[in-house]
Amino acid sequence: MTNLGQFLSPKRQAPRHPGSKWNRFRKNIFVSFLIDLLVIVGSALVLSLLIKTFLVRSFFVPSGSMLETLQINDRIIVNELVPNVIPIERGDVVVFKDPGGWLGSIETKAQSPVAATVDWFLSSFGFTAPDSSQHLVKRVIGIGGDHVICCSVDGKLTINGKAITEPYLGKGIKPSEVKFDVTVPKDAIWVMGDNRGNSEDSRFHGDLPSKGFVAKQFIVGRAFVISWPTTHWTWLDNFPDVFKDVPKP
Repeated sequence: MTNLGQFLSPKRQAPRHPGSKWNRFRKNIFVSFLIDLLVIVGSALVLSLLIKTFLVRSFFVPSGSMLETLQINDRIIVNELVPNVIPIERGDVVVFKDPGGWLGSIETKAQSPVAATVDWFLSSFGFTAPDSSQHLVKRVIGIGGDHVICCSVDGKLTINGKAITEPYLGKGIKPSEVKFDVTVPKDAIWVMGDNRGNSEDSRFHGDLPSKGFVAKQFIVGRAFVISWPTTHWTWLDNFPDVFKDVPKP
C-alpha cells in the first residue's frame, strides 16, 4: 500500500555541488572576460620570461662606440644561443658583461618601488632594458688562438698574417691609432668598436686582469637585428667576406 506521507512530505532538495556557485559566478560575462585576460597576460609573461632567459634579449645601445653601425639608443635583439650553442665568429656584433674595470663605476639611479615594478614588468616583455648600461656592445675581431696585429705597412689590421679591409668603418676612420700585437687566449675574444676613434675596447684594457680580452663567460650573445626605432630596422651583418681568407690560428 502506498504511504500517503510520501506525497505530503516536503520535496527534498538535491545536494549542491561545491563548484556550482563558482560556475554561476564565472558565467558573468565581465568576470569571464577578466579571467581570460589574466590567463592570456600571465601566459604571455611566462613565455616572454622563458624566451628572455634562454633565447633572446633586448638591449639599448648606451654609447656611440659602434657608430655608424649602431646609433645611440638603438634597441638591438640579442641571440643568447651564442656562444654556448652556436659558435661565435669574427665580425659578430656581441653584447657582453663588463669583464672587470671596463666601465668603471656605474651610477645607479634610485627608483620608487612602483617604478621598479613597472620597469621589471616592461623589461620582461622586452620593452625596456634597464641593465643596458652594465653591458658593452662591440664587434669581434679575433677569436681564440688568433694573432691580431695593428697595423700592417698599409695601415690595416692583420689576423694570423692576413690583412683585412673593414667596410663597417666610417669613411676616413683608421683601423686603429693605437698599435697592438696580441694572441687571443682560448675561449676568449678580442673586440673593437666600429667607431675606432671613440671606443674604449680591447685596445685600452691591457693593464687590467682581463688583458683586454673578453672571456666566454661574460658574453651574453650576438646582436642580430636593430628593432627600434623602426627607421633604423636592419639585420646586423657579420661581414663573412672580410674574414673568409683569414687562416686558422
